[in-house]
Amino acid sequence: MKINKLSIAVLFLSGSVFYAQETKQDTITKEKKIEGVVIQGSSNKKTETAVLGEQKKAIIQKQAVSAEEISRKGISNVEQGLTKVTGITTVEGRGLFVRGLEERYNYLLINGLGSPSNNPFQKIIALKQFPTDVVGKLNIYKTFNSNLYGDFAGATFDIETLTIDKSFSKVEFSVGVNTLSTFRDNFKVAEGADGMNGYLGLNSRDRRLPSEIRNARPNNYRFTTDESLNSFKDSWNVDNVKTMPNTSIGFTTVQKVKAGETGNLGILFSLNQGTKFEYKEGDNNQFRAQGSTLIDNMNYLTRKQYNFQTESSILLGLGYKNRGTNVNLNAIYLQNTNNIIEDNFGYKDQQIQNKDTGFFRTNQLDISRFLDLQLTASQKISDRHQLKGGISYVINNYSQPDRKILDGNRADSTGKMLPDGQVLMSYGGNNLIRQYLDVNSRFYGSAYAEYQLSLGEKGDRKDYPIQITAGYNGFTDFRKTSYRFIFGRRASDLNPSFITNIDTPQNTFDASIRKGDLFYQEGSDISQFFSSFYQIINAGYANVNIKPNDSWDILLGARYEHDMTLIRYSEQSAKYKTNVEKIKDFILPSLSIKKAIDTKNNLRFSFSKTVTRPILIETMPIKYISPDNVNIVGNENIQNSENYNFDLKWEYFPTNKEMFAVNLFAKHIKNAIERSLVASGDATGATITYFNAKKADIYGVELEGILNLGRISEALDKFTLGANATIMYSNVERSQDQLDMEEPTWFKTTGEKLRKRGLQGAAPYTINADLKYEFKNRNNLSQTFSLVYNVSGSKIYATGGAGTDNYYEKPFHQLDFVYQNQLTKNWNLKMGVQNILNNKYRILLGDKNYLPLNLEEGNNTLTNYYRGVTFNLTVGYTF
Repeated sequence: MKINKLSIAVLFLSGSVFYAQETKQDTITKEKKIEGVVIQGSSNKKTETAVLGEQKKAIIQKQAVSAEEISRKGISNVEQGLTKVTGITTVEGRGLFVRGLEERYNYLLINGLGSPSNNPFQKIIALKQFPTDVVGKLNIYKTFNSNLYGDFAGATFDIETLTIDKSFSKVEFSVGVNTLSTFRDNFKVAEGADGMNGYLGLNSRDRRLPSEIRNARPNNYRFTTDESLNSFKDSWNVDNVKTMPNTSIGFTTVQKVKAGETGNLGILFSLNQGTKFEYKEGDNNQFRAQGSTLIDNMNYLTRKQYNFQTESSILLGLGYKNRGTNVNLNAIYLQNTNNIIEDNFGYKDQQIQNKDTGFFRTNQLDISRFLDLQLTASQKISDRHQLKGGISYVINNYSQPDRKILDGNRADSTGKMLPDGQVLMSYGGNNLIRQYLDVNSRFYGSAYAEYQLSLGEKGDRKDYPIQITAGYNGFTDFRKTSYRFIFGRRASDLNPSFITNIDTPQNTFDASIRKGDLFYQEGSDISQFFSSFYQIINAGYANVNIKPNDSWDILLGARYEHDMTLIRYSEQSAKYKTNVEKIKDFILPSLSIKKAIDTKNNLRFSFSKTVTRPILIETMPIKYISPDNVNIVGNENIQNSENYNFDLKWEYFPTNKEMFAVNLFAKHIKNAIERSLVASGDATGATITYFNAKKADIYGVELEGILNLGRISEALDKFTLGANATIMYSNVERSQDQLDMEEPTWFKTTGEKLRKRGLQGAAPYTINADLKYEFKNRNNLSQTFSLVYNVSGSKIYATGGAGTDNYYEKPFHQLDFVYQNQLTKNWNLKMGVQNILNNKYRILLGDKNYLPLNLEEGNNTLTNYYRGVTFNLTVGYTF
C-alpha cells in the first residue's frame, strides 16, 4: 500500500485563544518583604509546578494538565491527557467518563467558548482528534460555577490552545507499530481509500448520494440500467493490502513582534496530519428472553473489523496585546475519517442454520469536519473594572456516505463449504443495501460577555476583598439529519442464487445489471428521511466573590438559563411533521467556600444545581439500522436531567510539587438518562434506546496524591509517584417506562420486583497512577521515564429487559511506558509503549438473569476484542 506522507492544509484555519474563562483566586500566601524589597516569583504557567499552584489557589475545584506533563507522559492527544486526571477514564468509542459517569454528563469549551459535538453519537468532540501540539493547557472543572454552562454533572473541559509567549518553530515526526495491525497481510480497505484521496479524506466525494435523488424528496425512484451502472462512483470491492506503521507529522510556529512602543503582535500556525491502522477480532453476540422460559442467543457472531483512520488539524491564531488590551482572532479545523470494513461470521435473528456458514459485510466511511472561528477580547479599564467577551461560529458536519451492507452464505446450495473468500448470494430482501446518513450543521454560534467590578481596599493583599461579576453566555445550534436507503432489487422471481468473490463482487453486480437481473431503487420512507433539531440556550449569571480575610474565600453564584428546544420529525407514513417543543427555564445556584487552614492546607465545600442534556442520537427520532439488526432508536421525548451536586474536600500541599487530597461528593439526579438494550418491537433484532429514570443517587470519595519518593529514601529523590482513585456507590429508582421495559411479563401476576441496581454507566471505582523518574545530564538537559496505569470498575453498559440481566462493561487495565530525552537544545526524542498488558475489552451479559440461560457454548459475551500493544517513536526539532 502506498500512501504519500504529505500534509496538506485542507483549510488555513485553526486557532488559539489566549484567555479561558476562570475565576482567579488566591490563598493566604503573600508577597514576602525583606528590607523594603518585594520578592516576587515569575514562573512558566505551562509547568506542572505552576499548574499545581493554580489548583491550590482556585476557589472552585479546578484541575489541569500542563504542557510539560503532556510532553513528559508522551500524550499525543487531548483524550489521553485527560485520563491522567483524578476520576477520569476513557471508554472504548464512547469518550471520557468523569467520576464514573457517562460522557453525556460532560461539556466542552474551547478557549472559554461553547463547542458542539461533531458526532451525533457523542456528547462532545472526540478529544483524540485534538493533537497536543496545539494545546497550552487542559482545564477540568469538577465543581460548578455560574459562568460555566449549566450542562454539568461530571465535568466541564476547557481546552486552552497555545499562547504566544515567545517565538519558536517545531517539526515533529512520529511512527508507531502495533502488534495486531502493523505489517498485517490482507488488511481490508475500501477501494480508493488507500490512495491520496483517502489519506486526505477526499474519497467521501465519490460516496455521496447519487445526483438523481440528491436534492429531491424520496419517491421510490428506480434507477435505470445506465444509472445503476454509472451513478454510484464508489465500488463494492475492497483492497487487500499490507499495512504500514502508523505515522503522524506536525509543524508548529509561533512568531512574536513588537507593535508600537508597548504592544505585541503574535501569529501562531500549527498543522498536524496522522494515519492509523487498527484491527479488532472477537465476539459480537446478542441475547433474547424467550417468553417466560429461557434466555438464548439472538445473534452468535465472530467479528473482524479493519479500521484505517486519518486525522488532520490546522490551527491559526492572531493576537494583539497592549497593556490592558488583549484581542485574539483564532480558528481551528479538525477532520477525522475512519474507513471501516467489518465482516461478521455466524448467525443473526436466531437463524441457527447459518451458525457455520452465515456471513455479512459492512463497508463504511465515517467522516467529520469541524471548523471553529473565534474572536475574543478583554480590556482592563482600571484596576477595579474589567471587561471581556468572545464570539464563535462553527461549521460542523458528520456523515456516513454510502454505507454498504452485503449479506451472503459461505456454503453452496448443497450445503458444501465454499473456498475462503467466496459467498453464495441472491438479489432482493436486505442482501444489498446502501445507507446515507448526514448530520449537518445549519448554524452554530456561541458568545459570552462579562464585566468584573472590584470593591473595597486591598491593603497588603493582592486582590480586592469583594469582586462582583455579571455576564452572559449562550449558544444556538441548528442541525438537519438526512437518512436515506437504496436497495439492490431483483428484476423477477426467477432470479437464481450465484457465487461471487466477496472482495471483488462489483463486476458480478455490473453484469447482473446489464442482464436486467439487478437494479437499484430508493427505499427511504418518504415521511422519515429527514428530521431537524433546533436548540437555543441563553443564560445570564452573576457571581459575588467575598474574601473577608486572608484565609476565607467565598464564591456565591446564580445562573438563569433559558432552554428552547424544537425537534421536527415525521411518524412513519405520516403526512405532516410532528413538532416536539421543550421550553424550560432553569435557576441554577452555586456556592463555593474555601478555607485556607494554613499555608499548606485547604478545606473546600461546594453546592450547585445543574442540568444534563442528552446526546443528539439519544433524542434524535430516527431508527439507525445496523446489519446485525441491533438498531439505535432515539427517544424524542427524553427529558433533561436535573442534578444537585455536593462536594467537601481537604487538600494538603507539603511542597510546591506535592499534594494530597480527599474529596467526598454526592449527587442527586432527577430524570437520569440511561441506555437500554432490549428486543425490537418488530420481533427481529434488538434495539438500543434511551429512557429517563425517576431519580439516581450517587455517593463517592476521591483520593489523590503526588509524592516525591525522596521522602522514603534519598536514593529515590528523582522518583515521583502520582496516584488517584475514585470509589463510588450509585442507586437508581426506575421510571414507569423502565419498569415496563425491564420487568418480565409474569411479574404482573406474581408481584415480584426487580432487583436494585446502580446508574447505567457509573463505575464503582476508577484508578489512575504514574511513576516518574527524572534526571538532568551535565548539560542540564532532562530525561524522564514514566510508567502510567489506569482502570475503572465493572459498570452497566446498558440495562436489560424482559428477563435479562444488565450488560456490564468489564474492567480494562491499561499500562503505558514513556521515555523522553532532550538530546540537545533543539532535538527531542520520545519512545513509548502503550497498552503493555494487552487486556481484553469485554462487555458481558450479567449472571443475575430472571430466566435460565441456554447460550451457545455457554458464552455470555456481548462483545470482546484485543487492541494489541503499540510501540511509538517520536523525533522533534525545535528552532
